[in-house]
Amino acid sequence: MCQLLGLNSNLPTDICFSFTGFRARGGETDKHADGWGIAFFEEGGVRVLHDPQPACSSRLAALVADHPLHATTIIAHIRKATIGAIRLENTHPFSRELWGRQWVFAHNGTLLDFAPVIEGRFRPAGTTDSELAFCWLMEGLQRRFGDSRPERLALFEWLQGAAIALTRFGVINFLLSDGELLFAHCSTRLSHVTRQAPFGDVHLVDTELSVDLGRSLDPATRSVIVATVPLTANEHWVAMPAGSLWCFQAGELVAMAPTRPGQVPLATDDCV
Repeated sequence: MCQLLGLNSNLPTDICFSFTGFRARGGETDKHADGWGIAFFEEGGVRVLHDPQPACSSRLAALVADHPLHATTIIAHIRKATIGAIRLENTHPFSRELWGRQWVFAHNGTLLDFAPVIEGRFRPAGTTDSELAFCWLMEGLQRRFGDSRPERLALFEWLQGAAIALTRFGVINFLLSDGELLFAHCSTRLSHVTRQAPFGDVHLVDTELSVDLGRSLDPATRSVIVATVPLTANEHWVAMPAGSLWCFQAGELVAMAPTRPGQVPLATDDCV
């Protein structure tokens, strides 16, 4: 399957260490060699990078792993293509503006026979079911709430219903954020870990690299890392139940609710 990586923090932080292990899964320690992308929410804006090359050999991915871009929310994706050609416009994460904010979305899974009619301003630029699902979500949010961003609870409840509706078509593991809130839907598999003081040594499972977080993080930092498969071997990763929607804000879990587990389509691999 494709792989997802997300970060949500109370203070700006970088993701160099976690991304180093994550990018190895893009063609080196796993088979997701069909492109990658990452989005950094920084000071009211968002920086998005895409590359259809394998993450493990991408010079741009190497730059991201080595250059500490600080952000409060980050979403990354490595792709194993099934629906949509290996092209720049089909690489995740995707972004759109709504309510004066940039929203970013990345998806792992396959949605079969998903063909909604998109009538508003949110139109796919590529040919993946993932971007189509994102546009459907954005159009649905605007239709439901109009021109004003709703309170967190109303937004969460609407997304809970939307995730259940999408699950009828297959697997819809996703990360979605407006820079403040990070929503994580576990359709089949996701895990998360919280990092806060006292920090210690952490060790990646995909490469021989460890780091003492206490030397690089502000002691007041509290962050949550979400990944398809745990990235480290010596941290307490929490497996999210299949069929659950989670919401994180400032590095804390603020909401969780059941949805419905995804059904892996027999006709294709569990990935887009």
